[in-house]
Amino acid sequence: MDLNKYLPLTETTYYILLSLLEPAHGYIMMQKVEELSNQTVKIAAGTMYGAIENLLKQELIKSVKSTDKRRKTYVITEKGIEVLRLDCERMKHLVHITEQSLALREYENRGMENV
Repeated sequence: MDLNKYLPLTETTYYILLSLLEPAHGYIMMQKVEELSNQTVKIAAGTMYGAIENLLKQELIKSVKSTDKRRKTYVITEKGIEVLRLDCERMKHLVHITEQSLALREYENRGMENV
């Protein structure tokens, strides 16, 4: 199966998948996303539950049994972990080529100052 069709993940989806490396229900997921993003990403309840439905359909997360009957608990699937890994590698590549390009530009600009 070509997992690249799920890429690139949105920032919100990336954080949701990351938050589900351990089982959690929606409210805990929202808190984890805020924490993981240094409070830069805040997900409203409606957005969270829409994302959960999409991720369930894509089989990137699954529902698991919970001791709390009032709340559904979710966890990332193996497929979801692989998609998360692929997107992480994609972003590492972006960071690498950006750093290289900026360093080259800086080097070239320093050389031009001496002309």
